[in-house]
Amino acid sequence: MPERGTVCLTFDFDAISLWAARAMTTPGPVSRGEFGAHAVPRILRLLDTYGITSTFFVPGHTVETYPQQCRAVHAAGHEIGLHGYLHEPVSALDREAELAVLRRSSALVEELTGSPPAGHRTPSFDFTPHTVDLLEEIGVAYDSSLMGTDSEPYLARTGDRHDPDGPYVFGRPSGIVELPVSWTLDDYPHLEFVRTGSMVMPGLQDPHAMFARFLGDVRWMVRNEPDGVLTVTLHPQAIGRGDRMLALEEFLRQCRELGVRFAACADVARQHGPALLAAVR
Repeated sequence: MPERGTVCLTFDFDAISLWAARAMTTPGPVSRGEFGAHAVPRILRLLDTYGITSTFFVPGHTVETYPQQCRAVHAAGHEIGLHGYLHEPVSALDREAELAVLRRSSALVEELTGSPPAGHRTPSFDFTPHTVDLLEEIGVAYDSSLMGTDSEPYLARTGDRHDPDGPYVFGRPSGIVELPVSWTLDDYPHLEFVRTGSMVMPGLQDPHAMFARFLGDVRWMVRNEPDGVLTVTLHPQAIGRGDRMLALEEFLRQCRELGVRFAACADVARQHGPALLAAVR
């Protein structure tokens, strides 16, 4: 069967940084982050079984805290992209702080892999007014944080402005390829229970039902956008438990039955980037 569409299977290896960013550093939440590191070997085994190359977005804190697991990810042939240092909500950073985080994390990834990172994902699925310019400054080729399309890569813009008395003003397309994400294709809000103060994210849904919904988006892409790219966001500390791993494996098998290929984000960005850039010149 010919390949019909691409799925970028991505893993946000947040580990303890996710909880530290929320000032939740007592043993309970820290242990949830620890489980992410515990689950990485079983995720790598599953990907190897299916011959899938994926992208791991890894905070600098995780690179330093779990070097063995991060080296294993790289040794298995998977891409490692930027994901902040301590899972900082990027919209809370000024330009200097955001650039410092990018440079610090980029240096750690380059030290780990031997090459500068090609890709980036903000920890908060958000940008500041400076993010795109800073990504261009440090030499990143693509981002995977925004939600402007579902299965169609596009060029991230810089210079957008909100006019409270008029229409939204769109800036210029950048050279950064955007591989869009969606909370609907992210395991964390579906599966994880989080209680912080008065806020409760209930999570704890059926992972098999979650992946059935994911697969519905894949089917739509195969039918309507055979050259499309769908980005799935998973977290080792969420997806790495027994029944959830079984559900993930079933999803991988069903995607293969649909003729979908799996690819790392950097490869997809290289494939789509030239045509996107040519279209705006």
